Amino acid sequence: MSDIPETHPRRASLLSRQKLVDAQAKGMLANSALIAHGRGEAFDYLLGEKTTSGARNAAQEVLARMSNAKNPVISVNGNTVALAIEQLLLLADKIGCPIEVNIYYRTPERMNALLNHIEEVRSHLGIDVLILGSNPDGEIPNLDGPRAKCCSAGILNADAILVPLEDGDRCEALINMGKEVFVVDLNPLSRTARMATICIVDEISRAVSVMLEMDCSAVKVNPDFDATSSRDAVLDEMLDALKRNQTEA
Repeated sequence: MSDIPETHPRRASLLSRQKLVDAQAKGMLANSALIAHGRGEAFDYLLGEKTTSGARNAAQEVLARMSNAKNPVISVNGNTVALAIEQLLLLADKIGCPIEVNIYYRTPERMNALLNHIEEVRSHLGIDVLILGSNPDGEIPNLDGPRAKCCSAGILNADAILVPLEDGDRCEALINMGKEVFVVDLNPLSRTARMATICIVDEISRAVSVMLEMDCSAVKVNPDFDATSSRDAVLDEMLDALKRNQTEA
């Protein structure tokens, strides 16, 4: 995919697709991973594949709360690792928190593929970030299946969790444990987006890049931050895009 011109209007999207194809070939993804990504792309298309002001405000608040938390953790699944693990490792290093791998379709082969890939990228970056997930010693209450498995040094005892590309059931279970749950979801109407403490309605690599640009010491927690209004602001932009397209048609 290196032959895609820098000027191609959808270059970033095409490169993301290739990352997923490569990750699938390495055994990192479940068979449904590309379908899930395509669903998100449909919403991103309405945003013009750019970060909105509403998403940027949400990202700033998430960074402030993660930086202020006592035990923050970043939880990743296969798609997240494939699309943005380098940025997430840098963010974890910036905040000073671990990364925990937690996947829906958990097999030893997939876990090994994901953990090995993360370690390879971490080593290349030369940063010291704790990677968890290989030996879960805890369980998320009231959640069925492999997703319930977690680490006491990570998700189980965390007070704030950044969980990009999350599913609604686990998001709800984590909220019910009293944790602040921050998600990145391109669908502002999803159960995950509505259940989370804060949802950043943006593409994962862009959202994390925005947080990497910010100074942790300069962002402050806003106790009056309105997560619903932040999410609705991005939804309004999507609806405006639909109206413009109808008018132009």
